[in-house]
Amino acid sequence: MTTLTATVLDRSEWTERMQAHTARADALTAARRRRAARGETHPVDDFLYTYYSYKPALLRRWHPGRDVALDDATDAPHGAWRWYRSEAGVVGADAEAFLIEKRPLVRAIRGILAGALGRTGSYGCFGMHEWAMVYRDRETRHPVPLRLGAAGTDAVVEAHDVRCTHIDAFRFFTPDAVPRNRFAPTRETQAAMEQPGCLHAGMDLYKWAVKLGPLAPGELLLDAFELARDIRELDMRASPYDLEAWGYAPVPVESPEGKAQYVAAQRAFTTRAQPIRAALLARIG
Repeated sequence: MTTLTATVLDRSEWTERMQAHTARADALTAARRRRAARGETHPVDDFLYTYYSYKPALLRRWHPGRDVALDDATDAPHGAWRWYRSEAGVVGADAEAFLIEKRPLVRAIRGILAGALGRTGSYGCFGMHEWAMVYRDRETRHPVPLRLGAAGTDAVVEAHDVRCTHIDAFRFFTPDAVPRNRFAPTRETQAAMEQPGCLHAGMDLYKWAVKLGPLAPGELLLDAFELARDIRELDMRASPYDLEAWGYAPVPVESPEGKAQYVAAQRAFTTRAQPIRAALLARIG
């Protein structure tokens, strides 16, 4: 086992950061936890918990990150966590063990992050992926009505050049929508097709931060979660669903004005996402 050579935080500093992280995480997940206690659901906010299957408790776990260790930390919870080790009261992530055990996963994440980081964003999809998921299908994926009805929704899809590049959106297309897509993304081509303008690629930064475990600092994880939450709101506002009863005004991408609004938001999310993407990539080299 190699010696810990990380930046070492003194007890007061790491305690303060850990407490601030926990408070921030609790604030971000408060609405979800209240709903869960009452058995209620939400068509927009629940997505990050159901699709990614990560519970609010996971967000409370603060990691200092790769090459950052905690001094005077024999009583810190990290000492009992996987992929951590302790030397003379200093506790830090065992990055070497993590990278060895998770080599195939880390290689895949590296390719996806680097691919999107090095490409220019594409902004011509206009959120048609959500529309393609209900195209010519009378069963919608969410228990809310369609803004334009089934026929109107189908007409919007047919009037657009569908150009989804993300496998985890494309795989939910209806059978009739699949051949309308300009691309045929697969899991094998994900790294080659990932581009920073894609809303799903931006949301997935949260997933990658979780999967990198102790290498990703807690603050970065919560930044990625907040970004994913905000992106999902746009994703659903630009979708074919009528969410006004839930307080979400539509972004009507079937109109020129809606398209302009959508693209402006996409570009803003790219600006937010790229530093997070770069920071995650830096943790795995």
